[in-house]
Amino acid sequence: MKTLRLETTAPFQGLAELVADDEGIFTAEGLTIEWVERNQTPDQTDVGVNTPDGLSAFGSHGSTFEKGGADMYNACECGNYRRVQDTGVHGRQIGRRSIITCAAIMVGPDSKVETPQQLAGKMIGLPYYFGTHYLALQMLEGFVPRDMVETCRASNNSAARLDAIVNGDVEATTLTEPFITLAEKLGCRVIIEGFYHGTEVVSDNVEAETYAAFNRAVCEAVRRINADKKKYLHYFLDYHKDQHPGLATLTADDLRPGRIRMVDPAPVPEDELHRTYDWMRSRGLLDNVGAESLVDLDRQIQAHVAAE
Repeated sequence: MKTLRLETTAPFQGLAELVADDEGIFTAEGLTIEWVERNQTPDQTDVGVNTPDGLSAFGSHGSTFEKGGADMYNACECGNYRRVQDTGVHGRQIGRRSIITCAAIMVGPDSKVETPQQLAGKMIGLPYYFGTHYLALQMLEGFVPRDMVETCRASNNSAARLDAIVNGDVEATTLTEPFITLAEKLGCRVIIEGFYHGTEVVSDNVEAETYAAFNRAVCEAVRRINADKKKYLHYFLDYHKDQHPGLATLTADDLRPGRIRMVDPAPVPEDELHRTYDWMRSRGLLDNVGAESLVDLDRQIQAHVAAE
């Protein structure tokens, strides 16, 4: 058996991996998964921090990996572009993960905001360098001039961000499931909702065949989830159950299966790689390192061909 050390993952980022481990699919592919904890950033909202400049992209995802304690982690694609740029251990993206994450910009029950345009000049709490940070900027660009999008640092913990809009600490924030559903139950409103890709980052120790075996297991988990999404909705509640008291009021039937989108893992398409790179450069979120430097193109091709 080959042991693969993975940083811990929530269902909205890694549902297929969790299912593949729980249902013995990784074992059938000759893999033993060792889950290792990653750091957690502070839970408070800081309205005085209005840019990610000077902050580390490794506040959570990649934190254990950078210290040599993990072989691989998954996180949002844009965030991983930045982490791979900043890595001190030559981590490289090797393909897209299987779950396409759903996230929403939401406001609290007392907010007067009803449309994305009305967020111009309003304080939006974002978890800098995490997926919904980038998604929020992308979603708002069609409605609000860039210089009128005002953001501050918020926790990467969705429960803390939910409390921030309920308490009025910020006008809006981003949430993923099951916190979108919980927020709606508490009277909060979705202003705009979207989906985003994530990628896998691996160390030089992960051979193409090992990643291929990992992907074969993930593909089988994707097949099972897509065949009966309702069967796996409980993962979202089980994982987060101790993070917010309101979650005890939800059941799996409250969650919308349509927000769970699963696809087979695949290489990062070249055209999308360059468009994402160019967008991040335009936002000052990447240095001029070259898009191709952010993906191990040869190992990505070898691994995905071997997984077929």
